Amino acid sequence: MNLRLSDTTSAENRRHARFRVAPMYTPVVLRTIDNPKRSYEGHAYNVSEGGLQFELDEAIDAGTPVTIELTLPLGEGEVWDGESDLPVVTIHGNVVWADEEEPGPVRMAMIFTRFASEIERELVSSRVLGKKYRTAA
Repeated sequence: MNLRLSDTTSAENRRHARFRVAPMYTPVVLRTIDNPKRSYEGHAYNVSEGGLQFELDEAIDAGTPVTIELTLPLGEGEVWDGESDLPVVTIHGNVVWADEEEPGPVRMAMIFTRFASEIERELVSSRVLGKKYRTAA
């Protein structure tokens, strides 16, 4: 089953460029607003200033308000020192689609409605606008 809030999902619907991140190195923890004690762990695939594509083992219905903790990965050419924690940002938003047609983990996307803090919004914006990641199709 393929759940969408809207049938238009192409580039014409996007206000922000998307950037690929390495899924195995970009963990996310999602909680729904109606059940914040339950968490879902997965990985991000791409990020923009306005949204995120990610994968979880279970689908979250389109339209569901969520909070996601996104670990921001290193960008191209950046080297991890092996000791420092990578930054984690908390973002509130709504799931806009979930693609359950393939077996296994479910790909989904969310739009951001607000960040937990202005500092976190600026951190995501600076990494995306600073072209730390490769452009996604």
